[in-house]
Amino acid sequence: MMTKAEMNRSGIRPREVDAAFLLLLVVIALNPVSWVLDTFVISPSGFDEMRGEMGEDGAIRQTALSAGFMVVSTALLLLFALSMRRGRTWARNAITAVGAVLLFVLVNSVSSDEYQPEATAGGVYDLVIGVSPVVLIAGAVVLVFLPTARTYFSITHSE
Repeated sequence: MMTKAEMNRSGIRPREVDAAFLLLLVVIALNPVSWVLDTFVISPSGFDEMRGEMGEDGAIRQTALSAGFMVVSTALLLLFALSMRRGRTWARNAITAVGAVLLFVLVNSVSSDEYQPEATAGGVYDLVIGVSPVVLIAGAVVLVFLPTARTYFSITHSE
């Protein structure tokens, strides 16, 4: 383990921070893919369900709103990941908060009365897509709070 002075002089980013960044990039890449699959591909698709409830115009409006939210949330996560990689403590804390919220949503949805896991390909897909972002972000959070990473964030990058 490098001391603060050695790390400050070398400017080397710890491997833990790079690994956390890569985990977050996987989440960022999966986000639009899972949105497209949920909305248009996996049967019953979200768009078809919305069309049945709201009509064509309502489904298009809701899909556009959903796409906008997905783009904004993905862009924010990318901003947090890039800032975390540069050693910004606020970004590390924001990623921790995002992970906590996702964990809460996952636990809440699994514990609800409506949650009925299916033994089908769609059920497995729902489980993987629901759990994988939480696991990946949790892994990133653990990595950035390891001692070497904490030292990296505490040197001069706390603004």
